[in-house]
Amino acid sequence: MLSCQRLTSGLRRSISSTIPRRAFHGSPFLRHGHLTRPKPGTGIKLHFQDSKGAPIKTIEGNEGDDILSLAHEWDIDLEGACERSIACSTCHVILPEEQYDTLPEPSDDENDMLDMAFGLTDTSRLGCQVYLTRELDGMVVKIPSATRNMFVDGKKPTPH
Repeated sequence: MLSCQRLTSGLRRSISSTIPRRAFHGSPFLRHGHLTRPKPGTGIKLHFQDSKGAPIKTIEGNEGDDILSLAHEWDIDLEGACERSIACSTCHVILPEEQYDTLPEPSDDENDMLDMAFGLTDTSRLGCQVYLTRELDGMVVKIPSATRNMFVDGKKPTPH
């Protein structure tokens, strides 16, 4: 039995030295709540407003950042219960028609979730699915007065 253990451990060492080890990543690192804030004046500006049009906060983000992640980064009250998996409508935002028309069409999954959104409009999108481009600089993002959270109404998840 001792010789069998030596043979097995030797085999493991030779196999592990010939097989390259790689890290496994299921999603891009930046999609896990680690945003880099741009230097003031260099980013893409977003103006957040409440449902009545009152200003909440003006922020800056980088190209490729999504609205939900930016809202969490800048402490703006936008829920995002499903953590960007397109399984809820709690990050529903309303955009101006000019900028809405520059965005790619919503996916079928996004449209399905938007059907459940509170206060749906023709220019509604899920904040987790809107990625910043230079064309969106200066855009107003309106946050509806309520959300429909099928998990637990009122629970607000914290970003990881």
